Amino acid sequence: MLHIGDKVVYPMHGAGEIAGIEECEVLGEDKSYYVLRMPIGNMKVMIPTEKADSIGLRDVISQDTVEEIEEILKGSPEKVGGSWNKRFHAILSRMKSGDICEVAAVLRNLTLQDQQRKISSGERRLLDLARQIVISELVYALDKTPDEVSAWIEGILSHADAKK
Repeated sequence: MLHIGDKVVYPMHGAGEIAGIEECEVLGEDKSYYVLRMPIGNMKVMIPTEKADSIGLRDVISQDTVEEIEEILKGSPEKVGGSWNKRFHAILSRMKSGDICEVAAVLRNLTLQDQQRKISSGERRLLDLARQIVISELVYALDKTPDEVSAWIEGILSHADAKK
């Protein structure tokens, strides 16, 4: 059972804080929802309490995982071949996994790919989503603002680009 104030990650949306637990009537049935407040975009997400586990809601990462993400962002991009459609679905699958390390690798790969040659609009949307997901979780893991985390990530990625 989660409590108000808990910081959690919702796959494909990012991290947020449980701001409340509300009862809502849906199709004549009372249901309980966690109200998740996201640090980016001032978005509010409602998650049925009985489905929290099945949708992959999890705790925010530890400091060890932050260091792992830093190493991933510093790493060399993976070369992804195939048609745009195959690349898009492979990227989407990694992001849906809910694994922040996979999302960080997507962020690195697409950022560096975009610096070499412009990426498609679909890949651009995935890049923006990956950036939002990684930043939102690191806001809580590092106890920093979204702007501070964004600057930290950009510094790492610009250094990684300069190494090539």
